[in-house]
Amino acid sequence: ACDSALVSNLPPSSFRSSSQLSSSHAPGFAKLNRRDGAGGWSPLTSDRYQWLEVDLGERTKITAVATQGRYGSSDWLTSYLLMFSDTGHNWKQYKQEDSIGSFPGNSNADSVVQYKLQQPAIARFLRLIPLDRNPSGRIGLRLETYGCPYTSDVVSLDGGGSSGLVYRLTPGPRGTFREVVSLKFKTLMNSGRLLHAEGEGGLGLSLELERGKLLLLLRRGTTQHTLPRTSTLLPSPRRLASLGSLLDDQHWHRLAVERRSTHLNLTVDKHTERVHIPAEFKDVVFILYNVHSTLLVSERNFHGCLENLQYNGLNLIELAKNKDLQVTIMGNVTFSCAESVSVAVTFPGPQSFLQLPGARASSSGGVSVGFQFRTWNKAGLLLTFDLPQEGGVVWLYLSEARLRLQIHKAGSALNDGQWHSLESFIQHDSYMCHVDASLSGCPAEDDRLRCRNPFNVFQGCMRLLTLDHHIVDLILVQQKQRGIYSNLQIDMCGIIDRCSPSRCEHGGRCSQSWTVFHCNCSESGYSGATCHSSEYEQSCEAYKHNGNTSGHFYIDVDGSGPIRPQLVYCNMTEENTWMVIQHNNTERTRVRPSPGVDQHSVHFDYSTEEEQLLAVISQSEHCEQELSYHCRKSRLLNTPEGSPFSWWLGGPGPGRVQTYWGGAQPGSQQCVCGLQGDCVDPQHYCNCDADRDSGLLTHTESLPVRSLLLGDIQRPESEAAYRVGPLRCHGDKNFWNVAFFDKETSYLHFPTFHGELSADIFFLFKTTAPSGVFLENLGIKDFIRIELSSSTRVVFSFDVGNGPLEVGVESSVPLNDDRWHRVRAERNVKEASLRLDQLPVARREAPADGHLHLQLNSQLFIGGTASRQKGFRGCIRSLQLNGVTLDLEERAKITPGVRPGCPGHCSSYGSLCQNQGRCVEGANGFHCDCSLSAYTGVFCHTEVSASFKPGTSVSYSFKEPYELGRNSSARPSSIYSDVTLRAENVSLSFRTNQSPALLLYVGSYHRESLALLVNKLGGEAFILKESVCNKNKFYPQLIRKICWLFQIDQNPREDFNLTSDGEFNAIKSLVLGRVHGSDEVDPELSRLASLGFTGCLSVVHFNSISPLKAALLHPHTSPVVISGPLVQSSCGSSASANPHAAEDTHHLSGRKGRSQVRFIHDQNLYNYVVNPSLCSVTSYTANTVFIYEHEKAMHSAFRWKNNNNSK
Repeated sequence: ACDSALVSNLPPSSFRSSSQLSSSHAPGFAKLNRRDGAGGWSPLTSDRYQWLEVDLGERTKITAVATQGRYGSSDWLTSYLLMFSDTGHNWKQYKQEDSIGSFPGNSNADSVVQYKLQQPAIARFLRLIPLDRNPSGRIGLRLETYGCPYTSDVVSLDGGGSSGLVYRLTPGPRGTFREVVSLKFKTLMNSGRLLHAEGEGGLGLSLELERGKLLLLLRRGTTQHTLPRTSTLLPSPRRLASLGSLLDDQHWHRLAVERRSTHLNLTVDKHTERVHIPAEFKDVVFILYNVHSTLLVSERNFHGCLENLQYNGLNLIELAKNKDLQVTIMGNVTFSCAESVSVAVTFPGPQSFLQLPGARASSSGGVSVGFQFRTWNKAGLLLTFDLPQEGGVVWLYLSEARLRLQIHKAGSALNDGQWHSLESFIQHDSYMCHVDASLSGCPAEDDRLRCRNPFNVFQGCMRLLTLDHHIVDLILVQQKQRGIYSNLQIDMCGIIDRCSPSRCEHGGRCSQSWTVFHCNCSESGYSGATCHSSEYEQSCEAYKHNGNTSGHFYIDVDGSGPIRPQLVYCNMTEENTWMVIQHNNTERTRVRPSPGVDQHSVHFDYSTEEEQLLAVISQSEHCEQELSYHCRKSRLLNTPEGSPFSWWLGGPGPGRVQTYWGGAQPGSQQCVCGLQGDCVDPQHYCNCDADRDSGLLTHTESLPVRSLLLGDIQRPESEAAYRVGPLRCHGDKNFWNVAFFDKETSYLHFPTFHGELSADIFFLFKTTAPSGVFLENLGIKDFIRIELSSSTRVVFSFDVGNGPLEVGVESSVPLNDDRWHRVRAERNVKEASLRLDQLPVARREAPADGHLHLQLNSQLFIGGTASRQKGFRGCIRSLQLNGVTLDLEERAKITPGVRPGCPGHCSSYGSLCQNQGRCVEGANGFHCDCSLSAYTGVFCHTEVSASFKPGTSVSYSFKEPYELGRNSSARPSSIYSDVTLRAENVSLSFRTNQSPALLLYVGSYHRESLALLVNKLGGEAFILKESVCNKNKFYPQLIRKICWLFQIDQNPREDFNLTSDGEFNAIKSLVLGRVHGSDEVDPELSRLASLGFTGCLSVVHFNSISPLKAALLHPHTSPVVISGPLVQSSCGSSASANPHAAEDTHHLSGRKGRSQVRFIHDQNLYNYVVNPSLCSVTSYTANTVFIYEHEKAMHSAFRWKNNNNSK
């Protein structure tokens, strides 16, 4: 075990500190459980600039640190930082989880607090920096570190064109298919080739530093036995991967490359990326295999140190030391690591500044200041100085990532026409200006002009600071022997690349400042602080339940998982919601055989990727694909015992050979006619072995069809054609996976949820209970929970080690209304968010530099808690964690108190059914029954329209008058009670250029009729009760006063009083278009009826029947007779309206292209008699409505409701 005490036996000379309170408080007394001196170390001043340093004598593996207060005192630390170094300079802070910098300290002077490092540190020097202490005492410390000796072999390379090592693999076959190269490196140079390996055929792999990142490159054109120095002639490489950042920080970094078959695992420090090897390189051995595989070659070679360089466990540095013939030393190589000392300073925050005294002026009257800097911020003040002779000030600053110089001269402006002097020098990444300087910021108490900072504060690192060409000794600054400073970290660069590795998921682009990172999720299809949550639904079924109709949609089958969104067509019908995935050839294609080729093969490329296809098939309730073969003298499968002439490949990957045809069973070597026993030739099992075979493939294991191979196509007079339709799937097993919890003590349990850095949870619920826990998962200290805390509030709470955080959403309406409600919660390293239904998202930012990892270890509880308290009563549906759906139904089948399934979907989705459509419950969801509606479609929203020609006629017949012959003396209203109308509700829409025209005609057995006309100037409605017909004259019987309520287009509704019989008796038929046999009606009406109608009729509704819909969609099962051309079209929809046509289209209810006239006929009024032979009701476009015989105006649609309620 690597846990030996490392400090207790060190001499006092191994200890250093920033200061000491007295000689008895010296750092040498800071040993655990010792009482020497004053019982520990205490500095002269108890502030945050103090430190204690320990020299372990050599690089050591450190696994734990323990602290203790000063013996017999009130002096101890409550928190501290740990720093490590190999040289006593260039310190590196140790952080937990890459974010937590501070360690917990002590609560008294005597107890020992030990912290085991999550990752061992390798260092010679350790520095502890106190952060907080006992407020009643001073800084006081005793410590111990634990670990073991660390041994290594190192080599130093000077970066010259010929400096490096060459390893030659022993010729012969390899004994392993797994190859690994591992090493550690450190450098101050941000570019250089670290490793190059050649394979066969001049192909090679390189690992190169570029701007502090490690690139994996594939190269072509190298040749074996080439001298390393000539490799600079390589052509442009292909980049495979980029890992790491800031690798030029002069700290050790671990690198490992592992080759397994067709992929590489590339690891830099703690981050690994799996890299697929392109097909053209699959036979190349990349890692140090060929005779002249080389390390560290070219003029851009690596300049720095390597440690423990190994190939498949073989120590190459040790072989080089021992002058093994397999390793050749080239150029200037030493077996030690000589490091140059470069003291940097970090400006971490707004209060950071460094002020240095001015140097002696040169003959030019100024001094020279130079430095290097690095930062992530686009803006910040780098340097400011005054102009003592001119009484002004100069600022050197960053703005929009550009270096700018601004001069403010007191007393006069610089645009005064006079000469003004400025001497500056810029070279490479350095800027030099003749100045006296203050760096970054200003002392808090200094508000004078010479240190005024009108710019953003610089946050970053500086090094190689020079005044008058002399290096500034920052150690003297740290010891307060030169200049003044505040809130600096001296002898280290604390810059962190928060974008390496990137926390932005799904291709989101990461950018950063000194303190935070941001993700640009545009064009990724995902949203959120880290581009984690998908913007799209997981299926067409989900889009339908959002109220969407047929169209193209992006589908993300695994939500926040790795599979990318795909564009599919969702065909939403009344029965099913189909997801349609196209391929490159869905048309019927004739086979054209090539001479000398006995078979014809074709491959199908789908519009979606492989993993998307398989996921769609897996989660759908049903999938199918049409496969048909039209043939003449071209046999298909032969007999079940013989070898098939044709076959197809289907299923995952390239597909498996399938020898059955659509409609048959897998492996049967039959077509559907063979399965049903009705083939043309009973000796064969396919019609094509004798005509044509087609059918649907429905076995998901065989889908989709990947390719088709057709034989027997070369015989004389042979003809063949095939068609492979698109893949069609309906249903979503995940969307309707639901469980019902009927007790507060019931719950389902699943394995632990692993969402360490990113976690999203989605589900739907419905309940009548006022509260309950939906989900809970516990850890030792961490937890995650979502609950209904009250009837109007949902709460998402969790703890990742920073203390409990809570995000809540309040609803203005009760949530226990037995309707489905959507919940989506997400937690990532930046924030937590919660969304309920369509309410605004609630967010809560994560603490800065806090714990990141959510560490859970209990079972995941759904619908309850481990304590069986505050359980949820109701239904939970479509529960998805990080895009993975939990199978609630399957677990509910074996769990007491929980049942699979949940009825009652129409209460939530019934409002989607429009136009008198009726919501019908289903086991999984609902559908809209449009049988009583004039509309069709998934939500009864699609207009049923048809184009009429002059000869077109649609006649809808009512019941026959079978009672008439038996009881001729009875009143017609009693004989024909089922076809006697006391209320009419008539509506339709139309578009036409014809005038006059008959839109609708209803006739009765008593020669009563109702007609809807369009005349040259307008539209008319008639109700005629005909009792006597003599010489073509009709005498209307005027019995009761009738009130007609009209609403035309968007005009206000108006009331009119007419007179007619209150009943429309014994109706016979309803006719759209041309009326045949209309001789018994008024001659003028008969003439119009014979002309027919030319134009478009749409959504015709007469009380409970829809005659046009019946004729178009159900002609064989409805009492309709169609004569003349009748073509279903979209002419009635608003999209079909042509703004340049002569047809007049009105609008209503905010919907373009729709128009109405509304008629309400109410008999329950006082008698009033008028005696016109024909009454018409007309509306002008100026919204003026008249009652006048034969007056006419232009309208395009009517809605008529006539209520005849007898007293």
